[in-house]
Amino acid sequence: MGMKYLNHKLLCILVLTLAVAAQAVAQTNPTTAQGFLERGNRFFNQGDYDRAIADYDQAIRLNPNFADVYNNRGNAYSDRGNYDRAIADYDQAIRLNPNHADAYYNRGSAYNDIGDYDRAIADYDQAIRLNPNDADAYVNRGIAYRAKGDNDRAIADYDQAIRLNPNDAFAYNNRGIVYYYKGDNDRAIADYDQAIRLSPNFAAAYVNRGIAFHDKGDNDRAIADFEAALRINPNHVDARRNLDILRR
Repeated sequence: MGMKYLNHKLLCILVLTLAVAAQAVAQTNPTTAQGFLERGNRFFNQGDYDRAIADYDQAIRLNPNFADVYNNRGNAYSDRGNYDRAIADYDQAIRLNPNHADAYYNRGSAYNDIGDYDRAIADYDQAIRLNPNDADAYVNRGIAYRAKGDNDRAIADYDQAIRLNPNDAFAYNNRGIVYYYKGDNDRAIADYDQAIRLSPNFAAAYVNRGIAFHDKGDNDRAIADFEAALRINPNHVDARRNLDILRR
């Protein structure tokens, strides 16, 4: 029953109205730090982390005080699983800009990934202080609190995330997981219901609801949910395993 782990926040200085211009820049040979940042972001979004890092390296050579580039290079290192380098880059982004909310958020995510939940929570605390309306930071801090076994604080964070973004299916799913671990299957199911209403192809929410139905002794509904999850994702291991167990 894995909780959603949110993607890092990738910074790009351009506003939406300049998106086409950014693509054009990314397809040429940049000569400025800004140009290398934009092309690096394009490579990052394509999953080409090596090229993204190479462009961020060049941007830093041209402008060593460009905090956003360190943040974005940290994201690329993190997505490659190189957390030490990622954290070093977030550290530098924060040194250059102590109010860089996204760098705190991303460093918290890296700490979450390596299981250092206390540091993750501290960074999410700071991200929230700098940007109190960041629903994603509450969701991720809730993940860290749940990992530490602090279910009440986790639920409080998901409550706030939902207040800020009532259409966040992942926040409902994650809160449902915490209610499940607290033994409150009815509230868990209600949250999974809402997650599925908001995101009908959310296979994990069907699996989680199926588990809660099974615990309540309603195996027919549990089977229906596991089957629904497999229709969405035929390779969903937990759905297949649970379905096989109930059909024995």
